[in-house]
Amino acid sequence: MRTLPHRLCVALIGLSACVAALSPASAQGVYDDWSSVKAPAAPALSHITVDPSTTALLVLDLARQTCHPDTRPRCVAMLPRVAKMLALAREKKITVIHTLGGASTPADVWPEAAMQAGEPLFKSGPDKFLNTDLEKTLRDKGIKTVICIGAAAHGAVLHTASSAALRGFDVVVPVDLMASDTPYAEQYAAWHLVNAPRLGERVKLTQLSWIN
Repeated sequence: MRTLPHRLCVALIGLSACVAALSPASAQGVYDDWSSVKAPAAPALSHITVDPSTTALLVLDLARQTCHPDTRPRCVAMLPRVAKMLALAREKKITVIHTLGGASTPADVWPEAAMQAGEPLFKSGPDKFLNTDLEKTLRDKGIKTVICIGAAAHGAVLHTASSAALRGFDVVVPVDLMASDTPYAEQYAAWHLVNAPRLGERVKLTQLSWIN
């Protein structure tokens, strides 16, 4: 039951105006609080030991169109680490799967992320499970864990990692192997992956040097 002040307020100025007058400013929406929002503490990183027989490395959209020196210099700077991750995966016999988006072709892939014979390639939008056989390929190979790296931390990495987790895969995301056009996009993607409902129980953040 409403208290007397609420009833008087409604009677005098109407319900919607009353709600606005009696509500805290933050109730108007995040846009009103935008400049005062403080970033949360950085999520914890985990040391990861992979089982090569049940792990796949998803190399997402590392082509010149999506990892361009002018628009995503952070991605280009990441490429030497990508080469190290690929070398580690191939040495351990981890399944390596590549993706591309838009009009990109294998010829557009940076040399550090180049495909080798027998490594599958899928083309799709930000969610690489959408309208592809990626899930079937992973299931057929007995994959239980995917490591997601690549361009567009807020795009292909975020959406493909999320989609994998929601499909029941365990997901590893090295924070130094996902890039965007700004550090903020990388930050919020990392936060989202371990805090969103049903994702946090499946996703672990790590860094290249902590993967064994």
